[in-house]
Formats: sequence, C-alpha cells, structure tokens
Amino acid sequence: MNWIKYMVLGSLSLSLVTNAWAQRRDPDLETDNYSSITSFGVTTNTNSGILGGFVVRHSKALPTLFQGKTQYRYLALEVVNVKHPKEMARPVFSTGSRYIDGKQNFLFVLRPQYGRELMFFNRHADEGISISGIVAAGPSIGLEKPYMVQYQSRNGVLVTEPYDPARHSPNEIQGSGSFFRGFEKTKFVPGLHVKTALSFELSAFRDNLTGLEIGFLAEAFTRQIIIMPYAQNRSFFTSGYISLYFGNKK
Repeated sequence: MNWIKYMVLGSLSLSLVTNAWAQRRDPDLETDNYSSITSFGVTTNTNSGILGGFVVRHSKALPTLFQGKTQYRYLALEVVNVKHPKEMARPVFSTGSRYIDGKQNFLFVLRPQYGRELMFFNRHADEGISISGIVAAGPSIGLEKPYMVQYQSRNGVLVTEPYDPARHSPNEIQGSGSFFRGFEKTKFVPGLHVKTALSFELSAFRDNLTGLEIGFLAEAFTRQIIIMPYAQNRSFFTSGYISLYFGNKK
C-alpha cells in the first residue's frame, strides 16, 4: 500500500504549496479594480424592430462606497427608432415595392442619460460575471420625421412626398420613398425619460468587455407623437429593452 501513502503525501504537499502561493499573491489581481469603463453597442426594445438603435455608455468609479459596494457615475447616449405597434408593411404588386400602410411619421429619439451604476457582484480575474444595477434619467429629444411615399399623381407623374392620409389613396401609392428625404421637415418634440436596468458583463479578457444591459424605460413627451394618424397615438411610452455592448476598461 506504499502507493497510497505516496499519493496522500503528494496531495498534502500540493495543497501546502497552493495555499502558500495564494497567500503571497496580490489580491488586487483577483478582482476587477477599474476606474473607467467605456462601451458602445446596439439595442432593441418592445417599441422597435430587431435593431432598435445604438448606444454609447461610460461609467466612472466614484471615491465613496454605497452600502459597502462600488458605485459609478453612469453616462450614456441612446439613438433609437420608436415604432407604432400597428405598423405593417404592405406590398405593391404592380411595382414589387413595399410601404407601411397608414404611417405618417418616423419617431427617432436622442436620449442623453445621467445616473448611477452600483456593482452587486464583481468578477474575479478573467473568470465569472459582473452584475450591476443602473438607474438613469435625462431629456428625450424626439425627432418626428415625415414618412415618404412614392405617389402616382392624376397626370401619371410619380412623385415622392410625405404621406398625407387626406390626399394619398392606398391604390395610388407605388411604394415607400427614400429614407434620406424629408429631414428638412422634421419636427422636434422635447420630453423626459427614466430607466432602470441590470448590466451583465461577460468579458473574456480583463481589459475588454462584452455585456448585456437589460431594463425598463418610461418616456413622456410634451405632446402626442403622430406616427399613424388613424391609430391611437401617445405622448407617454414604456418599453423593455436589451442592449448588447462592447468596450474596454482602464
């Protein structure tokens, strides 16, 4: 049974060496201790399509703790497209084009955000997942841009102009117009928003990060946004969202 004795002695020796090494190594190397995190990504929400918009995020560590946990100053800028839930593309068989029946305006929103991010669980070295909570708010800059359609006038000329439900018959619309036309007629609608979220960092390398931000957002504008004139339009919006972001830490 000498081999059993040797195995036991070997295991004890390895355990002693490992414990001694663990006591000597720098604890700062075991957890992420970064003061600045910058990231960018794409977002989708319940008021948009698969690609809802883009986001840039920046978190900076604050010198004080909140209930023993690291807190960050959270800054972000979102650019999103808000859709009406009744939007539906309609084909035009004569041309092979498509357009959104009854849509009068796009709604794009710029959302500068300021808030706090609180670290709940910090990852260790290059392993694990960091989980943090976010509360942020800021102004909403709504851009109500006309939805352009290609319309065949009575004299047979094909023109591109903003959709007007009082003038444009569905039988005479030949398709959607160029997205890049009509920006000069955009109307600004101010508002406010607030969001709460959880952020999950899934980094594979210490200085780089990949993560998900999952949350809820409420937003109010100073007037109703007319996306589809014959459907219910609102000045107050709520949505759940998911953002996939990439970045680095310093």
